[in-house]
Amino acid sequence: MTVATTPSAATLAEVTRSNAALRAFLHGLPGVDKVGADARAATLGTRSIKTTAKALAIDLAISMVDLTTLEGADTPGKVRGLANKALRPDPLDPTCPPTAAVCVYPSMVAEVARVVKGSPVKIASVATAFPAGQASLKVKLDDVRDAVRAGADEVDMVINRGAFLSGRYLEVFEEIVAVKDACGDARLKVIMETGELVTYDNVRRASWLSMLAGGDFIKTSTGKVQPAATPPVTLIMLEAVRDFLAVTGRKVGVKPAGGIKTSKDAIKYLVLVNETVGDGWLDPHWFRFGASSVLNDLLMQRSKMKTGHYSGPDYVTLD
Repeated sequence: MTVATTPSAATLAEVTRSNAALRAFLHGLPGVDKVGADARAATLGTRSIKTTAKALAIDLAISMVDLTTLEGADTPGKVRGLANKALRPDPLDPTCPPTAAVCVYPSMVAEVARVVKGSPVKIASVATAFPAGQASLKVKLDDVRDAVRAGADEVDMVINRGAFLSGRYLEVFEEIVAVKDACGDARLKVIMETGELVTYDNVRRASWLSMLAGGDFIKTSTGKVQPAATPPVTLIMLEAVRDFLAVTGRKVGVKPAGGIKTSKDAIKYLVLVNETVGDGWLDPHWFRFGASSVLNDLLMQRSKMKTGHYSGPDYVTLD
C-alpha cells in the first residue's frame, strides 16, 4: 500500500461509528498482492550482513527480545531465573545488552518485578484470556488490571478472532479500546494471531483495526498457533504502521512472535524493518521479537564473533 491510497485522518474519525462503516473502510483498503509480498520478503531475506554490521545487528536484536515463558509448568524460580537472564544475557560479558522485556502470565508478573524493577528491562504480561481469548469482556479486563497492578509495564492482548472473522469488526474495536483503557500507563500490544486470519488482506485489515483502537504495538502471534510470524506477514504489518503514521501522525510498534529461532532469522527481520519503514523503527521501543530460543543463538553467534570459535553447549542456559 502507498501513502497516496490511504484514507485521510478525517475519514478515520468517522469509520468507527458503526460496524457497517468500519466494515466498509476495512474492506476498502487496497488488496495485498500476495505474490509481490512473498517475493519482496524473500528478496530482502537474501541480504548479507558481515563483520562490524553483523555484530551491531546481533546486539540490536538481543536488545529487542521479549524473553518469554508462557507454560503451565512455569514456577517462580524459573521466572526469576529468566528475569536474571534478561538483565545479563551473557553473565561473562558485561558489554552484552539486556533484553527489552520479560513476558509472562499475570500471576508471574510480581516475580519478574522482584528481579528487574528499576532496570531498563520492561515487564510484559499476556492477558485477555491468552491464548484463545475465549472469555467474557469482564474476565479479560480483570486479567489486564491484575497484570498492571502487579507491575506490568506492557500488556499483550489477543483479539477475538471469531468476531473478526465473522465480520463483527466494531465488537473487536470496542474490546481493544476497553483493554487499552484498563492498561492505564502500560503499553498495549495487540496480538492478531495471523495464522488464524487466513489471508494477507485480513492481516492488513486487522492491523488497521488494532491501530485505530489505540494499540501501541501490533503483534503477529501468540506462539501457540502455526504458522506464527513469517516475513511476508511482518512486511504487511510494517507497511500498515508506515501508512498509519503518514495519515495520523501516530507511530505504532511491530512485534513478530513465534518461529524466530536463529540469529539469521532475526537479522532478516531487521533488514525487513530497515527497508520497509526505515531505521526509526530499529529500536526496542518500536520493534520486538517475541521469542526465547533465539536469544541463545544470538549469544552463541556473538561469542563466535568475539572469540573466533563457537562455545560449548553449556555456554548458554536452557530456558
